[in-house]
Amino acid sequence: MDGAHFAFTDRWGGVSAVPYDSLNLGGAVGDDPAAVHANRARAAEALGRDPERVVWMNQVHGRDTAVVDRPWGRDPVPAVDAIVTTRADLTLAVLTADCVPVLLADPVAGVAAAAHAGRPGLVAGVVPAAVEAMTAQGARPERITAVIGPSVCGKCYEVPAAMRDAVAAVVPEAFAATSWGTPAVDVGAGVRAQLAHAGVRIADAPSVCTLESPDHFSYRRDSVTGRLAGYVWLDGTA
Repeated sequence: MDGAHFAFTDRWGGVSAVPYDSLNLGGAVGDDPAAVHANRARAAEALGRDPERVVWMNQVHGRDTAVVDRPWGRDPVPAVDAIVTTRADLTLAVLTADCVPVLLADPVAGVAAAAHAGRPGLVAGVVPAAVEAMTAQGARPERITAVIGPSVCGKCYEVPAAMRDAVAAVVPEAFAATSWGTPAVDVGAGVRAQLAHAGVRIADAPSVCTLESPDHFSYRRDSVTGRLAGYVWLDGTA
């Protein structure tokens, strides 16, 4: 996309050992911190980005959003599930292993965002909150492009019927059934509906179910596992 860039990792090309093999980018899953640091450097450098200018989140399955103009450095990483920037020298990152990673950009306004939408975040409205935070920085919904990355699909995300009903009461489009006929939630479909309601264009991207793909980490499949990352940045300084 002119003016903005989006990227998602798979699980290969890193240095982590089993069960995090090999490009685990999550720092809070029990992996060797040195391996995570090396993996984050490898991923950023492969994208032509400065690893020290990548901004991560302390994701907590909520809807809080932070506007960032620098890396956290030695400051505590805030508990948020979306980050927004107008700085082309920053790269925003979101970690997932079944949840829906959402990358957004309005290159005309020079605003980018990354959001982490699991089932609780979908219900809480983290993606609409990210769009609202972007518009507060000068973006316009009709100019924003969203790219949705790999996540567990609705045919695989089995939940109790009461949970499905509670989610669907807030986001009806998330109502789903598994391929074997039991209640399910389609978080990706819910996110797409929220983006469409906000007037945001969703870019075409390959549809990958993390639970079904051996090339991606899946918490629901493996429990103890690594984390994928989605990255977004604006044209300008690396």
